Amino acid sequence: MTLARVDDRGDRLVVVNMNSARRGALSPDLYAAIAEAMEQAVEPRIRAVILSSEGGFFCAGGDLNVLIERRQLSEAERRGKVDLLHDLIRAIRACPVPVIAAVEGGAAGAGASLALACDLLVAAEGAKFTAAYVKAGLVPDAGLTSALARMLPRQLAMEMCLLARPVTAERMAELGVVNVLASPGEAETQAHALADALAQGPRGAQGVIRRLVAEAYEASEAQQLDAERDAMARAAGGDEAAEGIAAFLDKRKPRF
Repeated sequence: MTLARVDDRGDRLVVVNMNSARRGALSPDLYAAIAEAMEQAVEPRIRAVILSSEGGFFCAGGDLNVLIERRQLSEAERRGKVDLLHDLIRAIRACPVPVIAAVEGGAAGAGASLALACDLLVAAEGAKFTAAYVKAGLVPDAGLTSALARMLPRQLAMEMCLLARPVTAERMAELGVVNVLASPGEAETQAHALADALAQGPRGAQGVIRRLVAEAYEASEAQQLDAERDAMARAAGGDEAAEGIAAFLDKRKPRF
């Protein structure tokens, strides 16, 4: 039985986590589905990728039954297993089109990492984001501490990681981390609404924008000024800018 799939909707790809029996825990099938979608997203027709789930829970993170088996591996072998997960985060970050998370129920551990690695985040009311590694004597992975440090106050990040206290979607929305609060069961529908809006825009410019914003967290102001200069110089000579500027001046909707 497969635990994940990729639905091709023409202008978008939907990665569906089907491991509902384990609250969407990570699985090799999910790894493969995400990797497949990120590779397929280079096709010009693809305008967005949505990460979703079945069973009412986005992703519970690592399966502890699998993790306990890794105790028998060497540290180098365990490091390699973690790198497989980290490669997924890198792939999401490097995706040429925006990636949208549709979170129902909650996102825990590496599941929270996956959600926070996305460019846009839709969460159902009442959903909870949890970093419960400490309860199992483990530490965060999949870029979670990096994401939390960029998005949340230090004390709240510490509370999540040290005390394993969940943060609700409502509070995440107040902090600007969640873009859209959806009614329960409607997270994917709202994610598609965002994908619809993205599909009306300039694919190339959107890809450059997502890269500029992502890199801005690590770059100095001087480096970012140079990156924006180079990107604007390229964009101003492109077909998307020609159509966008003409449409603005003609007071019509652009045809990207």
